[in-house]
Amino acid sequence: MTDEPGPTLYEWAGGAQALERLTEAFYAHVVKDELIGPLFAHMDPGHPRYVAMWLSEVFGGPDRYTKERGGYPHMLRQHLGRGITEPQRRRWVNLLMDAADEVGLPDDPEFRAAFAGYVEWGTRLAVHNSQPGATPPTEAPVPHWGWGVAPPYQP
Repeated sequence: MTDEPGPTLYEWAGGAQALERLTEAFYAHVVKDELIGPLFAHMDPGHPRYVAMWLSEVFGGPDRYTKERGGYPHMLRQHLGRGITEPQRRRWVNLLMDAADEVGLPDDPEFRAAFAGYVEWGTRLAVHNSQPGATPPTEAPVPHWGWGVAPPYQP
């Protein structure tokens, strides 16, 4: 009998390569989408890779996003003042879930529930943080998402 925890969501998803495939497929659809494509019209060519790095760290992988991109404060700055709407958020979620199917991320209910839980939580925060006059905490750790548990954070 071992007390070691099970695999992280990062490991279960297939690691960095799986999440890079996910974000490449996802952003290929995003740029062609009439509702959210304009938000990404001037997207840095490395953006899909950066989002894969973020997701990797969130799901228990290496902390490359923090070390190489500036962690939560950098992610927050990417959303401030953008005024993301609920229809845009919902389209983003739907396209990401479609891309997860397209690239063959695990489709077991436990993984997909945890994955969808983070996507819902994170995109709703992005909408709130993107509104004019929003004052989200500017310093916070990158969230660490597990199997069905939202990370509590108190500024």
